[in-house]
Amino acid sequence: MSDSISRYTTANGAPVPHDDISVTAGERGPLTFDNWRLFEKLAHFNREQIPERVVHARGSAAFGTFRLTRDLSDLTIADFLRGVGRETPVVARFSTVAGGQDSADNLRDVRGFSLKFYTEEGNWDMVGNNTPVFFIREPSKFPDFIHTQKKDPRSNLVNWQNRWEFWANHPQSFHQVTILLSDRGIPYSYRHMNGYSSHTLSLYNAQGERAWVKWHFKTNQGIRNLTDEQAETVGTDHHQRDLFRSIEQGDFPSWTVKLQVMTEEQARHYHINPFDLTKVWPHADFPLMEIGQLELNRNPDNYFAQVEQLAFSPSNFVPGISGSPDRVLQSRLWSYADAHRYRLTVNYQQIEVNRPRCPVSNYQRDGLMAAAAPLGEAREGGQYASTNFYPNDRAVEGAPVPDAMVAEPPMPLEQDAWVGYHDNRDEDNFSQAGELYRLFDESQRERLARVFATTLQDVTASVCQRVIAQCYAADSDYGRRVEQAWRTGADESDAAEQTLNNF
Repeated sequence: MSDSISRYTTANGAPVPHDDISVTAGERGPLTFDNWRLFEKLAHFNREQIPERVVHARGSAAFGTFRLTRDLSDLTIADFLRGVGRETPVVARFSTVAGGQDSADNLRDVRGFSLKFYTEEGNWDMVGNNTPVFFIREPSKFPDFIHTQKKDPRSNLVNWQNRWEFWANHPQSFHQVTILLSDRGIPYSYRHMNGYSSHTLSLYNAQGERAWVKWHFKTNQGIRNLTDEQAETVGTDHHQRDLFRSIEQGDFPSWTVKLQVMTEEQARHYHINPFDLTKVWPHADFPLMEIGQLELNRNPDNYFAQVEQLAFSPSNFVPGISGSPDRVLQSRLWSYADAHRYRLTVNYQQIEVNRPRCPVSNYQRDGLMAAAAPLGEAREGGQYASTNFYPNDRAVEGAPVPDAMVAEPPMPLEQDAWVGYHDNRDEDNFSQAGELYRLFDESQRERLARVFATTLQDVTASVCQRVIAQCYAADSDYGRRVEQAWRTGADESDAAEQTLNNF
């Protein structure tokens, strides 16, 4: 390595061999626990800001009910998904992603769409967005991506050069970029957008059979979006105001809940990696199955206590629901909970809005802000479960013991998989973006090209050329429109600058 180039190192000074890929068990396999470079990077990222959330800082929340309309006993042992008519209390939080608490609701951005189901066997958190895909499939890129979406560290302003530079260097983002810059990039309100798990999750039944699933929450209010010009006419707090007022007036928003289901055998042979967060499952192959209705009907009584302290984590599973080899999901199983422990203390799940509605019995003790006091809790017959370790001989006194009946089936791995850096950066980054573009009508395509051109105006030519090449890779008409709009905008900008210089 040249003396003029600084080597990328970890915090302890060790050189980093790869940063765009993590160690996995096979080409499509899950992360391994020896990804210490990734864990260090994510752990440091979680602690970069205090006290607001690093991402999804600006948000709104409401309480409501999920009602099951299709029994899923064939797919899962999850209690709240068995028995038609079963109702489960929920809390939902919607948010923008990039901006801080001082940002605006009416910006072009992905929206968070997260739900906490207070089931009788614990809290299940569905942590998703209003888009079915995301910008990355490699978790190590998440801190880098978010850094580009935040304000520039020098100017403290949004910097489109930073954003486009990241996207140009990471073509895996192109599908999500197409959604973000299209009409779908600015929802009119939280009530008028869909929600998605985005990640592939799994359900498992009493027979130990696992099915891969994607969750869809289809708004019953209808999709409604804003153009950039229209967004300027609504208030910067429009999403919060709209959600609060609609519920306060009894106009309760609702969503139809649907699933896509894929068997393990189908996943093994499907031409698309089903665990790739940058891709959707075609509905023609995996049709949507309606399973329930979600309604929000109660506003929080205290924003700080019930919204600002509301904490979601993909690792909050319940029996019958589990994860998948989705690498970004696997990193978030650790990263989200770690962020909450840092921000709200290790006992964040004892805060009322996060507290399970079922009994909690374990051997976790003490720590900052401990609200529960399980030691010395009286049991039947006057006995006490005063032990703080497992295994022990005190089950008769009420000390908690594991229940093997809720164990999930083993996670499948690729046959003869080798642990190492398996590079998937060039794994078909454009075909689904092209398919989405061809669904747009003429006016939608024109607006998409105009947003591209507008945001690319102050971006370096090298980055612009790579972005336009990605548009062509998705669809020739896509590339032609964006290139033409960009060149027209550049010419107009040059003319305006020349006029100003002459003046």
